[in-house]
Amino acid sequence: METPEARTSRRRPPLPRVRGRGGGHGRGRGRGRWAAGLAALAVLGAAGTWNAVADDGGPAVHRQDRTMRLDGVSLDTSYFTTGGTERRPAVLIGHGFGGSKDDVRAQAERLAGAGYAVLTWSARGFGKSGGEISLNAPDREVEDVSRLIDWLADRPEVRLDAKGDPRVGVTGASYGGAVSLLAAGYDRRVDAVAPQITYWNLADALFPDGVFKKLWAGIFVTTGGGCQKFEKRICAMYERVAVTGKPDAAAGTLLTERSPSAVADRIEVPALIVQGQSDSLFPLGQADAMARAISGNGAPVAVDWIAGGHDGGDLEADRVQGRITDWFDRYLKDDTSTDTGPAFRVTRTGGVDSTDGAARTRGASSATYPGLGGDEEETIGLGRRTRTFSNPAGANPPGISAVPGVGGGLTRLSSLGVGLSMDFPGQYARFDSAPLDGDVRVTGSPTVRLNVKADHGDAVLFGKVYDVSPDGGQQVLPAQLVAPFRIMPDQQGRDVELTLPAIDHRFDAGHRLRLVLSATDLGYASPAEPATYTVTTTGPLTVPTAPALRTAEAALPRWTWGLPVAAAVIAALLLLTARRTAPSSPGTASDLDPALADVPLRITDLSKRYAGSAGLPRALSLGRAGEAPFAVKDLSFRVEKGQVLGLLGPNGAGKTTTLRMLMGLITPDDGEIRVFGRTVRPGAPVLSRVGAFVEGAGFLPHLSGRANLELYWRATGRPAEDSRIDEALEIAGLGDALARAVRTYSQGMRQRLAIAQAMLGMPDLLILDEPTNGLDPPQIREMRDVMIRYAAGGRTVIVSSHLLSEVEQSCTHLVVMDRGRLVQAGPVAEITGPGGMLLVTAARELPDPLVEKVAALPGIGSATRTDDGRGLLVRLDGTTTTSDLIAELVRLDVPLTGVGPHRRLEDAFLTLISGGSA
Repeated sequence: METPEARTSRRRPPLPRVRGRGGGHGRGRGRGRWAAGLAALAVLGAAGTWNAVADDGGPAVHRQDRTMRLDGVSLDTSYFTTGGTERRPAVLIGHGFGGSKDDVRAQAERLAGAGYAVLTWSARGFGKSGGEISLNAPDREVEDVSRLIDWLADRPEVRLDAKGDPRVGVTGASYGGAVSLLAAGYDRRVDAVAPQITYWNLADALFPDGVFKKLWAGIFVTTGGGCQKFEKRICAMYERVAVTGKPDAAAGTLLTERSPSAVADRIEVPALIVQGQSDSLFPLGQADAMARAISGNGAPVAVDWIAGGHDGGDLEADRVQGRITDWFDRYLKDDTSTDTGPAFRVTRTGGVDSTDGAARTRGASSATYPGLGGDEEETIGLGRRTRTFSNPAGANPPGISAVPGVGGGLTRLSSLGVGLSMDFPGQYARFDSAPLDGDVRVTGSPTVRLNVKADHGDAVLFGKVYDVSPDGGQQVLPAQLVAPFRIMPDQQGRDVELTLPAIDHRFDAGHRLRLVLSATDLGYASPAEPATYTVTTTGPLTVPTAPALRTAEAALPRWTWGLPVAAAVIAALLLLTARRTAPSSPGTASDLDPALADVPLRITDLSKRYAGSAGLPRALSLGRAGEAPFAVKDLSFRVEKGQVLGLLGPNGAGKTTTLRMLMGLITPDDGEIRVFGRTVRPGAPVLSRVGAFVEGAGFLPHLSGRANLELYWRATGRPAEDSRIDEALEIAGLGDALARAVRTYSQGMRQRLAIAQAMLGMPDLLILDEPTNGLDPPQIREMRDVMIRYAAGGRTVIVSSHLLSEVEQSCTHLVVMDRGRLVQAGPVAEITGPGGMLLVTAARELPDPLVEKVAALPGIGSATRTDDGRGLLVRLDGTTTTSDLIAELVRLDVPLTGVGPHRRLEDAFLTLISGGSA
């Protein structure tokens, strides 16, 4: 094994980049090395270990792990190729802060499989590499990249532009993204870059407008392994600023000289800039600065605003890595046919995926990058108002905007009305706009002119723009972002223009924009000394827009692409089944039984065995005859128009299986189901006359109740005039709530909206499975009224419920099942039968004193009020008659509507399923 000492290290100092002339991306080819006498790479600390890597059926990717020793520091590297000696471009991939080369292995394998020689490494101080963390110092981490390029230039399979000059691109995220830009600035051999969620100026990122970003700075140091892991200058700088809470000039200079902005005029290579909208560490302004600088140098630039970022959220890894591969195909392989994508793309949230509850995203793009000022501007009036507020002693408690690791998920949901923010009374000023006349899509950084005064010293403020709902009850902070401002004494008392966080957010018509200026924020250091601030708005809120952006059509969930194949298979199976079991197809004239054409439902000898019972132990899987047990066995009953039928039974009785067969979701083993005289099978046309509510419905929370129903109906493909939506809504009784976003609905209102959805088209047969789950008593009563009103028009309702008292009051007929078989069917009164109890019904709720007077009457054993309060269950003790009771009730002014025998359904039900008496 070759030792580190077996090679000599030839270190070269970093040199200023010299501009070149020539072809290819505006870059000079045939550059050679930086200067004569600069040597090749220092040594391979260990012979490489090769490993084959699977690549989804593509060419086998091999990985070679090596320890390279550069300038006395060991770097842990991995080299990925598909073998062979054909020349190919190379790509270097840097990792994020606190990570290692292992974090980018998947991308390296992907690029290698796409025809690149790929080299990854763990930066100084990370992974298995040695050395101190110097925050991408030019003579350390950046010089390491140049030495790695030297090594690539000596590989026989790497394509060269000139001797010692490989065709090479550099990419990476965060810390690795910054080093890709720095490498392009210091080493002329870099041909293309693709930095992701990174910084342009680290001083501006950690000390924006002279305010210390203390939370992120602390996370930075902790992630690096503690202050002792850093170069001593870096550690001393951090501790000094962390103690004072205010960055000094030396700190800013140190971080700036290690930032890509320090070599802004030298970065002339094609750059794909990927930045996160959910990023309070390196916000969109950092990407905007790098895009303006690099495009100003004449190089091709594309900007991509992804959904996630350092605060969390979706980093869109698959899409972004695919776009990086295309970028390198165009600018490293010179494949002019490759589509590198639009000049500007932004990911937008639109709705919720009903399959997993995740926010759906779509891309919006344009042929030009509008910058943070947008293509156009709109002004939103705030009026001229003055507000006074305070910075508390010790700057506690702090307001809350972005919280690292939390904001990302909320960013994607901010358009759906979800957010996290907090401003403490007395510590902030707010300025509201009037309600918007129409939707406003803000893309970029809003600005506002203010006059700020502090009673002494600097004024440190944190500005943000909220999206406020029409009723003022909800405010959402887009992307959870805030911008800090330090207003020096010489700036106070005169107008200053403040630039607020860059966002891409739609403010809906009727909403307000709320400018908030807070004295504190969790992520930043505020003055510890108490102070009073006075702020006056002297101009409108100016918001940038980008009308040229075009939003792509919503992508279908991945599973939907399999639906055509699945549908074809199911159709074939159904066709074969139909040929074996029926002489005619559903919906034909011969399928109709004319005698049942007006009968909503008739079930005859219906049976269904449990699926998958072969996998059960024999004692469980076999019936008496050695067959699978029945979920439903020989079930027969009939439902007429206008009935509200309650389907009852204990768990495992077969109710759900029966309903699934009725809705055409599963096929019976034996027997038949006829709806209005036609046989029910999966996909039968007669099912269009059936509406169903099963296990609730998924709604888009940001849309109104009416909009959700209209969207659902359009998805069915049926004519809008057939929806009869107004009738369904009138029965559901949602009233003015229909205009509100569903996210504001109570559980009861959501249930009623779900019932309304099932009622669209006013189906003749409505099936409701546990419609009162999760509702409180008043909401249950409302649901009962909905069912009764629906059936009153001559339609039929079938409801499955465990609430026997509710079934008793809302249903006209019952079907009781147990162990898959019918126990009894008939009118409710017939099933409950006679008993020692009378049911007294009244026109209005009966007050407690009146109930107590009835219970105290002679000959009354007990009197209890029914759940709805409009009835009494009265037990006679045998010494009085029903006539005597009625006379006494009239004397007490009870508003009688009926008196009759009553046995509680619960008693009857327990009797039926137990086979005994209750």
